[in-house]
Amino acid sequence: MSGALEAIRDYKAEERAADGSEAVKKAALPEWLRILDSAEEYVVNYERIGSLGELKRSNPVLGYVERSLEILEGLKLSFWMRELLETVLVWSETAKGGTRLERLGWQRRGINVFVHNEGSADLYLEYAQNPGGDRERERLTALLIRTHGLLGQYLRGEVPFAANLPLRDSVEEGLLTGTELARLLTALNRCVIGAVSESLWASVERELEADVLHISLGSEPEDTGLEGRLRRLRGDAIERGENFEEELEAVSDAIRMDTGTGLPEALAPLDRKTLWYVEAALGEFSLEEFIKMTLLALRGAENGPDARHISFERLMHALYYDYKGVKKINLYKKRIVEKYLRELGWTAILRGDRHTDSPHLHHRIVREKDNADTCFFGFVFSPAAEKLIEFCVEAEKSPLYERAVLMLMDLFGLRRDAYDRFHNEDEYLETMNSSADDKKILLQFISGSRVLDIGPGGGVLLDLIESELPDKEAIGVDISENVIEALNRRKRLEGRGWRVLKGDALNLSETIPPGSIDTVVFSSILHELYSYIPFNGGKFNPGTVRAALQSAFDLVPAGGRILIRDGIMTEPAEQTRRLIFRDEEAVSKLERYAADFEGRKIAFERLGPSEVRMPVNDAMEFLYTYTWGEEAYVHEVQEQFGYFTPSEYEACINELFGERAKIVFSRYFLQEGYTLALRDKVRVTDEAGEDLPLPDSTCIIAIEKTQD
Repeated sequence: MSGALEAIRDYKAEERAADGSEAVKKAALPEWLRILDSAEEYVVNYERIGSLGELKRSNPVLGYVERSLEILEGLKLSFWMRELLETVLVWSETAKGGTRLERLGWQRRGINVFVHNEGSADLYLEYAQNPGGDRERERLTALLIRTHGLLGQYLRGEVPFAANLPLRDSVEEGLLTGTELARLLTALNRCVIGAVSESLWASVERELEADVLHISLGSEPEDTGLEGRLRRLRGDAIERGENFEEELEAVSDAIRMDTGTGLPEALAPLDRKTLWYVEAALGEFSLEEFIKMTLLALRGAENGPDARHISFERLMHALYYDYKGVKKINLYKKRIVEKYLRELGWTAILRGDRHTDSPHLHHRIVREKDNADTCFFGFVFSPAAEKLIEFCVEAEKSPLYERAVLMLMDLFGLRRDAYDRFHNEDEYLETMNSSADDKKILLQFISGSRVLDIGPGGGVLLDLIESELPDKEAIGVDISENVIEALNRRKRLEGRGWRVLKGDALNLSETIPPGSIDTVVFSSILHELYSYIPFNGGKFNPGTVRAALQSAFDLVPAGGRILIRDGIMTEPAEQTRRLIFRDEEAVSKLERYAADFEGRKIAFERLGPSEVRMPVNDAMEFLYTYTWGEEAYVHEVQEQFGYFTPSEYEACINELFGERAKIVFSRYFLQEGYTLALRDKVRVTDEAGEDLPLPDSTCIIAIEKTQD
C-alpha cells in the first residue's frame, strides 16, 4: 500500500477510535492531508452527489483523493511513475481544503483557490518544496497538478484543447519522452476520472487515450469548432433528450435576426475561456437559456482585466437544496431566472445589460480582489424575494403552499401553474401513467385523424393513441412548464411521434386553429381546472368547466367529438355513510381536511374515536385525498374531484350546446384502485352498520358536435 493511502486510512481509523471524545492529533499529518482535512467548506461538484447532507457527514474531497489512490494501487506502473503520480494526486485537490482564514491568506498571496488545479499547483510549490530536492522533478509534478483534470474538462467542453498543450513542454525540455508522457497522462486520468465514477471512465476511455496521443506527439485533434464545444458542454442535456441541432439552429437564427451577428461571432471570446461547474449549474436550463447566460458571463469577464476563468460555482450553490434528504433543483428560482432571461433580448445581452424591469432579480459578475483572472457568474435575488422563496420551500409541507406561491407569482409576475406538484411531479406523472388500462376505454370513441389531449400528465394517453391508433395524430396541450419539459424530454429519448404544445385549456383557439382538431380529450383534468383556476372571480366555479368545454367545442368541426373522463359526485346526493377508520389519527386528519378544504363545506358528525357519519359525497371527497397519503396532501386538499352528479353533468352539456351536440355515450363507474387503496384503512357502512361498496367515482362521456 502506498504511503499516502496508508496515511489516510490510519488517520480515519484514529478519528473513529477517538469517537469525538478528544481531538485527533494532527501535528504529525503530512501537509497535504492536514490541508484537506482542515476544510471548513467543501468545494464539490453537485453533479456527483445525491444529497447536500452528504457534505455534512463526511469529507467528500478527502474521500475522492482516497479513491484515486486506490485506483493507482491497481495500475501496472514503474516505481518512479507511481511515486510521481502519488504526489500529484495527494496535492491536486488541496486548493479545495484549508480553513476559511487559511484560504484568505492564500488568496492574498495570489494563489487562486477558485481554480483548484492552478491553486493546488501553487500550494504544492509553496509547501512541499525540498531545498535539496530534484528541481526538475518538482517542476514536472507542479505541471501535472496544474493541468490535471483538463483533459476531462476538454471532453466536457469546459476548456479548449490548447489548455493541455503546456504538457508537451515537458517532452521538448527533455524531462520526459513522448511515450512516458502518454503513460503518465493515461494513468493520471484513469485515477482522477475513475475516482468520480467507473462508468464515467468507461464512457470516455477511448476518446481520452486518443487525445493523450495527440498531446504526446505535439498535435491537436481535428477542430470541431464552436458547435462541437457547445455539444460537449450540453452532453448531459443531450443524453436527457435535448434536441441539440434543432435548438441551436433556432438560437442562431434568433441572434442573427435580432442583432445581425452570427452565433460564432457572439461566442468568439469563449475560445479563450475555461468554464467551471457549468454543467452542474446550467444543465437543467434550455440551450437558449444556457447560451444567454454564457454570453452574459463572457461580457462580464471582458469588463475590466480579461478573466481567463468563468466560474458558475456560486450559481450552482444557489440553485440546489435538499428535499427529504435528496438534492433537488429549486424550481422557484429556476422559473424566475427563466422568465428573466426570456425578457432579456439578444441585443441587450450582447451589450451585457441588466434586466432593468426586474427589481427583485438581476445577474451579476463578481471578481475576487486578489484573483482578477477569475470571475463568478450568478443571479442576485432581492432580500424580499429570497425570504419569499424560502417561505415557499417550507410551505410545500403545509396548506400554506397555495398562498405562498400566489405571493411569489405576484412579486415576479409568474403564472402559478408552473409550480403545481412542485417536488413530487415525477411521482405524480408516474402515477398518471399507471392508469393506462383505465384510460384505454377512451380510444374507442375517438373520431377523425387529429386528437388533442388536454393536460396530458405523464403522456399515457398520447402513448396509447400512438400505439393503438397509429393512423391518428396525437397532440398534447398543457400550461405547466414542468409537464412540457418532462414530456418533450421523454419524446426525444423514446422516439415518440406525438407533439406537446403550451396552451390554455380555457382559450385553446389561441394555440390551435378552430376546426383543425377532430377529437378533444379531457382525461382527469377538468376537476383540476375547476379547482385551481379563478374564473369570474373565484375558484371551484362550474363556469370553469363550461368555459373549457366551450373552448374545445370551438376547435372541432361538425362530427368532431369531446371526450370527458373525470370525477363525479354520486346521487342521490342526500345519502349518508358511516366511516369506521382503522387509523386512530384518521378522524384528526378529517378535521384538518375539513378546515383546509376550500371547495365546499365538508360536513361530518363524530360518532366515536374512529367513527363518523357524513354525507356520501363529502365522505368520498375526503377519501380521495386520504387515499393519496400525507405526501400528496398539500396538493390534493386543493382539488375537488367530484363537482357534478351524472344528471348535473348531462344537464350542463345540454344547456351549453343544445341541439348543436349530442351525448353519444355516458358511463359512470368506480375506479378499482380506490377500493384496493381503502380496504385496509376504512369500513364504509349504511346507518344499520351493513358494509356498502364505494359509490361511482368516475364518468366517461362522449359528446359529438352535430352542427357548427
